[in-house]
Amino acid sequence: MAEEQEKAEAELKQNPKRRKKHAFPYGNYQSYYGYRLGQKFVEDPRLKVFKKEWFEGKDCLDIGCNSGMVTIQIARKFNCRRILGVDIDPDRVDDAYRNLRRARINVGKPDNGLELGASGASKRDTEASTSISSSKEHDLHTDVSFQQQNFIFSQYPPEKHYDTILCLSVAKWIHLNWGDDGLITLFYKIWRLLHPGGILVLEPQPWKSYEANYSVSETTKKNFKSIRILPEEFQEILLDKIGFRTVEALTTGLSHSNTGGFNRPIFVFQK
Repeated sequence: MAEEQEKAEAELKQNPKRRKKHAFPYGNYQSYYGYRLGQKFVEDPRLKVFKKEWFEGKDCLDIGCNSGMVTIQIARKFNCRRILGVDIDPDRVDDAYRNLRRARINVGKPDNGLELGASGASKRDTEASTSISSSKEHDLHTDVSFQQQNFIFSQYPPEKHYDTILCLSVAKWIHLNWGDDGLITLFYKIWRLLHPGGILVLEPQPWKSYEANYSVSETTKKNFKSIRILPEEFQEILLDKIGFRTVEALTTGLSHSNTGGFNRPIFVFQK
């Protein structure tokens, strides 16, 4: 897996002009939230089924945060003590910090939209970010941070723990890029990082989504052929092998959405 980490880092350090021609092998899409939510959504619909007690006053981690929209919305709506968003792509982390700066500027302003600045963020991401504005004063400077990181290979000090960890539409990309071993590493690291009683909010992609995306790189093509753990087995693995005690299934209520393919169940595991 060390060689795969070096390859992943090398791909992300390519000339930006060349990178634009490439696919997004880690699900690190630009304007992902605009594509996922559609222009008519302001707040990410998943937040409607999230419970305040998972986040309020808690230390949280968002794995694969992309441009940080959900990370910021959670901090603003549920008053996290702290929340860290991590993403493998430094460009998406830059986007996240731009969105965070816009959120700070708009604290206390009505939810009437944010202007597109010099950051180059897409119109859809800008429109989706309107909901991070709130009439309630909130110190996002200390509450929210972002970091470029390959979570699978990241090192956390033994004393570091979180109350809630989010892994939303990310497991497939880790699975395709690092195989079954990478998936188990993901699950185990999340379990180890959680406090006893801590919460994992997991949104896995179905197998048909793997079939639609496995050809984005030579690595994913190769790993797809060797995958033996299917998404419908994740619950059993997390409960019986990793050690989570309970699971609750949620729905996102996206049946009315025109963003086909994103009406996925969300599972909440407790350590």
